[in-house]
Formats: sequence, C-alpha cells, structure tokens
Amino acid sequence: MAKQNIYDDETFFSSYRKLRENPASANELFEKPAFFALLPDLKGMRVLDLGCGFGDHCAVYAKMGATVTGIDISVKMLDAARKENAAPNITYINMTMEDIGSLSGPFDLVASSLAIQYVEDYRGLVKSVFELLKPGGLFVFSQEHPVVSCFNGGSRWTKDENGNKLFANLAFYSTDGEREESWFVDHVKKYHRTFSTVINTLIEEGFVIERITEPIPTEEQLKAYPQQADLLHRPDFMLVRARKKD
Repeated sequence: MAKQNIYDDETFFSSYRKLRENPASANELFEKPAFFALLPDLKGMRVLDLGCGFGDHCAVYAKMGATVTGIDISVKMLDAARKENAAPNITYINMTMEDIGSLSGPFDLVASSLAIQYVEDYRGLVKSVFELLKPGGLFVFSQEHPVVSCFNGGSRWTKDENGNKLFANLAFYSTDGEREESWFVDHVKKYHRTFSTVINTLIEEGFVIERITEPIPTEEQLKAYPQQADLLHRPDFMLVRARKKD
C-alpha cells in the first residue's frame, strides 16, 4: 500500500510552511529546544535524520561537525532543503522511513523530529534503526504526545460558558492505530500509540531508555506567550533518548 505523502499537497505544504516559520509556534518554543538538549556532541559523528523536512535540523547537525544523511518522503520538502539548507557534509535522499534498511550504516545517531507518528509499522522502524546504529549509538526522536495523538473525533477541550478552556479531554487513548484528522486539509493520516507501546517496543528491541521529556512553558514564556498556557493541561510533545546496548 502506498504511503501517504501529504506534504507534497500544495495546500498542506504552504500552510505547514507558514506554521513552521512562526517564531511563536509550539515547535519553535518547546519542541526544538527540548530536542537539541537531548543530543550529544556530534563532532565527527554520522547522523541519519528521519523525516528531515526542510533540512533545518540537518543544517544544525552539520554545523556541529557531523556527516548527515537526511531522508524524507516529500519531494517538495527535499527541494526546499537542498536550496535552503545545503552543505558539503549533508546528503538528502527521497525515501520513506520504512525503507531505511537499504541504507549503509552504521550511524552514531538516528534522529527524528515529529515524523514517527506517520509510520504505521513502528516496531519495524525501531528494528531498522537498531540495525543501522553502531553499538552504543543513540536514537533521539520527538512525536505528538500520546494524549494528543489518541483523538479520533470530538472536541479536544471542555470549555466554560465564555469559551475558556477548563481541561483537556481524553478519548480512545488505550487503542493503538490509525487516526485521521483535518489539519490544513482533510484526511491526514497519523498513527497513535500509547506511552507504553512507544517505550516498551524500544526496550523489547534492544534499546535502553535514557531520558523522556514532555516540554511545557516556563513562567517567562507564559508571560510572553500566554496562549501557550494550553500546555499546562497536557503537553503537545513527547521526546525520547534511547541508546543501543553495547
């Protein structure tokens, strides 16, 4: 079955680009700082970026001294990456995450920012990452938090009579599987997995969990960006740092 390539849809692509260019987005304020805080010193390392998108992370890894391979299913994303985030030590490849077994390892780090939720066969991906990593190598990734990815319809929030959010709703959390939502366009497919599925699969396939992060705003950020108070009800993101056993 063909994998959904929603990022090559022009409407989705342009809308997503505007979102990521917003300096006050949750991605910029919380996910990216938390992600880079989990990384080791990359000087001299081989790095594989899964779902590299516009290549922003690849450019950072390259500046940190790594040799980088960035893969993405989206031709439009990779065109932008090659124009805007090219460097001699970066190679971009049009490839699905499910096909990374064809790459030549080993890598010191496999990294992925907000792309894992588009993969149906999570265990298969974890197995492939494990095989591509050298002993002691790191797998660092972020994804939609399971309390966010679980929804399969309905309202995400309970509000008072004035429209103020009182608390976040939870629905179908315990059922792993495909979810479809309207996000810029209709019928965007993602895959929900419980916290235990995400973590236990990594452990079962030979990884040691070193750190889990669920970023929320600081007091200073709330003063500057009060709209981000939603994250005090529930985090948008979950980040994991796992190490391949020696």
